[in-house]
Amino acid sequence: MKPVPLSYSLRNLWARRLTTALTAGGMALVVFVFAAVLMLDQGLKEALVDTGQPDNVVVIRKGSETEVQSVIERSQAALVESLPQIARGAGGLPLVSRETVVLITLAKRDGNKPANVIIRGVGPAGAALRPQLRVVEGRMFRPGSSEILVGSSIAQRFRGMGLGDAVRFGGREWRVVGIFEAGRSGFDSEIWGDAEPLLQTFRRNAFSSMVFRLSDAADFPAARQILDADPRLTLEAKLERTFYTDQSAMLSNFINILGLTLSVIFSVGAVIGGAITMYAAVASRTAEIGTLRALGFRRSSVMVAFMVESLLLSLLGGVAGLAAASLMQAFTISTMNWQSFSELAFSFRLKPAIAVKTLLFALGMGLVGGVMPAARAARMKIVDALRAS
Repeated sequence: MKPVPLSYSLRNLWARRLTTALTAGGMALVVFVFAAVLMLDQGLKEALVDTGQPDNVVVIRKGSETEVQSVIERSQAALVESLPQIARGAGGLPLVSRETVVLITLAKRDGNKPANVIIRGVGPAGAALRPQLRVVEGRMFRPGSSEILVGSSIAQRFRGMGLGDAVRFGGREWRVVGIFEAGRSGFDSEIWGDAEPLLQTFRRNAFSSMVFRLSDAADFPAARQILDADPRLTLEAKLERTFYTDQSAMLSNFINILGLTLSVIFSVGAVIGGAITMYAAVASRTAEIGTLRALGFRRSSVMVAFMVESLLLSLLGGVAGLAAASLMQAFTISTMNWQSFSELAFSFRLKPAIAVKTLLFALGMGLVGGVMPAARAARMKIVDALRAS
C-alpha cells in the first residue's frame, strides 16, 4: 500500500488555520477538564497517602473510621506500647506516640467564614515518627505547655494563626510558637500540641489513636495478630499509608465520578465538532481525493491520510489542553475531608502517567470523530470525485 505523505495532512491543517484552531480549542477545553480532574485526584492522594510512612502503624478503636471517632483507654495504650515489634529510639525508648485528635472551628482569612480544623495532640515521639515534618518558623512546643505548632496551610488560610499569635479554644488560651511544613501532606492542614494538656483542656481521659514505628516493616502481620488476639484490646491496627488511603477513598471517588462525567459530556460535543470539521474537509477536497486515487493511492491510503489529519488535530488540542492544565499546579485549593469533616488543603499534581492518559484521551476523541469522515473520503469513486471538480 502506497501511503499518502504526512506533509499532505499537515499542509491541509495549515491551509485551514482558523478552522483548525477553533476545533483544536474545543478539544483543548475538554482535555483541560479531563487532565485537571486527574491532577486534582493525584494531589488529594498525595496529600493524604503521603501523610503516612511505610513502617508506621496507626491504632484506632475497632469500628472507627477516623481518629476523631476513636477512643483508646490508657490501660490499652500501655499494652500497645509493650509490643515487641515496636522500634526503639534514642535511649532505648519505644517510638510510639499516644495521640488525641479533636475538631475545632476557626475563622478563615477570606470572608471570616468558619471551618473545622484538626488539632492533634502528640506524645514525645510524635515528631520523630513523621520525618517529613519540619519547623520553618519559630520552634517546637514545650511538653506540658499551652504552646502549639501550626501547619503551613493553616497559617496561610486562617485568621490569628501567625507566629506569636494567641488563639483560644477549649476554654484556654494557646500560643503559636512555630509553623511547620510536612511535604504537602495532610499534616500541613493540622495544628499540633502536647497530648496531655489537650486532653485536660477537652476534659478527656482517653486517647484517640496511637502511632508506632515497626523495627521491621515485615513485622506488621505479627503485631496485628497480637493486638487482635488480646481480649482486652478492642483495637484495629493499619499501616499508616493504608489508613490514609482509606481516608481519601470517598472524596477521591467523588472527584473522579464528577470529573469524568463532565469530561464524557464535553467530549461528545468535541467529537461532534471534530467530525463536522473533517466532513467539511472531505466535501471541500473532493477533487483532491479524486486526484489522489487517479495517481494510484488506494482507498485505504486515502482513509489513513484523513485519519492522520484528525489525529493530528486532536493531538494539537491535547497538547494545548495539557499545557493549560499544567499551570493549575501553581494553585492550592481547600475542601472538606468527608471522613474527618475537617479542612484539607492540597494542590493539583501533574505526573507523567497523567500526561500519557490525557494525550491518549485526546487521540481517542480524534479517532472517534475522524473515522466516519475518513471512511466517506475512501468510498468516493475516482470518476465521481474528478467530475465534481
